[in-house]
Formats: sequence, structure tokens, C-alpha cells
Amino acid sequence: MFQVNEYFDGKVKSLAFENEEGAATMGVMAEGEYVFNTSCLEVMRVVSGSLRVQLPVSDVWQTFTAGESFEVAANKSFTVQVSEQTAYLCLYR
Repeated sequence: MFQVNEYFDGKVKSLAFENEEGAATMGVMAEGEYVFNTSCLEVMRVVSGSLRVQLPVSDVWQTFTAGESFEVAANKSFTVQVSEQTAYLCLYR
């Protein structure tokens, strides 16, 4: 069954599920800045909207829009800036 997750005072919400690719979450983020920590490799795909992302050990900010994705290694932190409501799919490896 699905697991409902809520973070940052309800500004980030997701549904966890399993599919043929393994564990995944499909979620939405409200406008704001968020720091996420990984416990395994994560592949984050923007479904709609855009994310401005500072990946681990980088001073560079990158923007990812609908259809684009990025990876974050296990046991790392990354920062996301959201300027419009954005939907994402995250695959856990």
C-alpha cells in the first residue's frame, strides 16, 4: 500500500510506493528552500515546474525543469530552491 510522507511543515508531500524500478516517491513541493539527506542513491526527476539544486560538495546551482533529472549519492545532503509549485518522482537505488 501507499505511505504518505509530509516534510517541512507540510510544504513537501509525497506518496511512497514500489514499482518495477524499486522504491519510489511521487511528490509535490511548495515554494521555498529545503535541505534533503539521502540514505541511498536517489534519482530525482522533475515532473512539472522546476527545481534549482545545489548538489553535494558544489557551489554551483543548477536548474532542472520538467522531464530533466539528477542523481545524488547515498549519505549526502543537497539543497533545493523552489520558486513555483513543483512535482517530482524520486527513485531510490
